Amino acid sequence: MIRIGLVGYGYWGPNLARNFAESEGTQVVAVSDAKESRLSAAARRYPGIRTTTSALDLIRDPNVDAVAIATPVNSHFDLAWNALSEGKHVLVEKPMTSTTDQALRLIDLASRKKLVLMVDHTFVYTGAVRRIRDLLRSGEFGELYYYDSVRVNLGLFQYDVNVLWDLAVHDISIMNYVLPQQPVAVSAMGVSHVPGGNEDIAYMTFLFNDNLIAHCHVNWLAPVKVRRTLIGGSRKMIVYDDVEPSEKVKVYDKGINVDNNSESIYNMLVSYRSGDLWVPHLDQTEALRTEVAEFRRCIETGATPITDGIAGLNTVQLLEAATHSIRNRGVLVDIPANAMVAA
Repeated sequence: MIRIGLVGYGYWGPNLARNFAESEGTQVVAVSDAKESRLSAAARRYPGIRTTTSALDLIRDPNVDAVAIATPVNSHFDLAWNALSEGKHVLVEKPMTSTTDQALRLIDLASRKKLVLMVDHTFVYTGAVRRIRDLLRSGEFGELYYYDSVRVNLGLFQYDVNVLWDLAVHDISIMNYVLPQQPVAVSAMGVSHVPGGNEDIAYMTFLFNDNLIAHCHVNWLAPVKVRRTLIGGSRKMIVYDDVEPSEKVKVYDKGINVDNNSESIYNMLVSYRSGDLWVPHLDQTEALRTEVAEFRRCIETGATPITDGIAGLNTVQLLEAATHSIRNRGVLVDIPANAMVAA
């Protein structure tokens, strides 16, 4: 039985606690939070657990085998570093750290200690996203043309990060997971509508080595909740709508056929193809349940998690580059070829 200590019992912590408590092979033994009211709620929900307002006290508890961190991003590095230093396996909320340097340091420490470092990129563990990755890597979509995502809703405003680090982190982690290649440059624009606040609307454009292009729009000020991604290939296309209660993924046999055998470019013929719509069957297991099982499996076997420290690093690198672009009015920021590590 893997004994879990949870740091942070605010918005996301209770979801992690529930899945660790209900999953075979894991047990929540301790919870830490700065607010006594949250600790009281955790104690009522899980009688017998140890509660403390000191995260370091929990991390040093010899009865804790692994630490799950569900706190604001600016605290992730220190908490994860202390936990790894104490010999604990770590599952940390996204984004993994505030900087790429911090991410690299955690990866190095986990490697030297031979401990599991895993990032809570929740959407990667959904049946929809895992099926999309399989579809795109099957080759039946042909050449990939574009990846276009929209993630908007009204709130929740964050005091410590902008909308990229709050919402776009999901889309970047999904993009890095499902696409067979990594971006080489990014340009981003964003604005804040709250005096002294962080950017609440942003647009990012990612460039790749070939004709693939990706675009991501995130917004805290939308009147409706939209979580939709379009992926286009030369043979087929995908619409992924996470708000849909069912049929979240739809595959369209649509596209264009180009006859470029003409002597002149002006005589090039473009014809449109419209075939069948297919709705693939998806695994309906809760993403966090699958993620918790992956964390346990890797601790028990020494395997590398799907969303390991490298996946966390890749996401932080793109967020950091996009933030730099925003600060410089959309300048194109190169992602060095040796910076992004292939998934």
